[in-house]
Amino acid sequence: MDKVEIEVQAGDGGDGIVSFRHEKYVPFGGPDGGDGGRGGNVYLVADKRLTNLNDFRQKRKFRATPGERGGKQKKHGADGRDLEIMVPLGTTILLKEDGQEMLLADLKEHGWRVLVAKGGKGGLGNVHFATARHQVPRKATKGETGERRWLVLDLKLIADVGIVGYPNVGKSTFLVAVSQARPKIADYAFTTREPALGVVDVGMKTYVLSEIPGLIDGAHLGKGLGHEFLRHVERTKVLLHLLDGSSEDVVGDMKKLNRELTLYKASLADKPQLVAVNKIDLPEVQAQLPRLQREFSSLGIKVLFVSAAGKQGLAELLVILAEMVDKASEELAATETPEFVFRPRPKSRPQK
Repeated sequence: MDKVEIEVQAGDGGDGIVSFRHEKYVPFGGPDGGDGGRGGNVYLVADKRLTNLNDFRQKRKFRATPGERGGKQKKHGADGRDLEIMVPLGTTILLKEDGQEMLLADLKEHGWRVLVAKGGKGGLGNVHFATARHQVPRKATKGETGERRWLVLDLKLIADVGIVGYPNVGKSTFLVAVSQARPKIADYAFTTREPALGVVDVGMKTYVLSEIPGLIDGAHLGKGLGHEFLRHVERTKVLLHLLDGSSEDVVGDMKKLNRELTLYKASLADKPQLVAVNKIDLPEVQAQLPRLQREFSSLGIKVLFVSAAGKQGLAELLVILAEMVDKASEELAATETPEFVFRPRPKSRPQK
């Protein structure tokens, strides 16, 4: 799951109360009704330990606790507990209202926290309504209703390197070979049904790889798992284009898949890309390596030849990717402008 709609309800404010002092030797006890507590707020918090929205499969409604009512002797009711809902890094939060979706926040860093529903204010006790003329007020107010909102959570994974390629080129095998990720691997197409992340250490450098599954001809039109996973390519800094060396037309595969990426979003063509031909441990692939080298050279493309299964050529590839990620990060930092995040003011709600 990488897109889901949820409902959040902040806690209602506690009611204020009507109360009067009843103490021995105090013949004219005045009002002492306390205020109600504030209702709990609802926050969404980015957590780097999460990689999907599967926690929202069963539960789609969330509610913070209400504030408690006020007490005698001007005692203030306890505030409701705030509710924190953890979501993966890269989650965009959209407010759904009147058929429109408005951006609330884009959680790109671990620990980023955004208020999505504000708890209601507590009601006032009758102590607030005493005047010189009206010394025995029998009036208190109820707590305000907590905000209720419908949100769309849209996850686009944040990774340094996106691994793209047709089904069964060895993307999952490659990810397992270079990181601690453990995606499902099988000998049929579309083994991987959701993006998988892996962390790679190269010397003192660390970067994150993401396997982007489901790409086929027509993916930009939504065929196969196209739109579901092409979205995740947008936030990667570098693309690793993994090709199947046993294919009948390796260069043609690269051109067609690059075309799918460009047709989905033209800006993807500007991303730095490293091309690697996989499965060189197979005899039939070994036999055509000289021809492949000539074909890529004629196009001015530097290509690496690797075997994910045999772990051949991976060390050099990972070093080159680390250098490309560093360069892309520097360029991005120099050109990136702060995103505008729209945070609508809470609607004022009448007292009950």
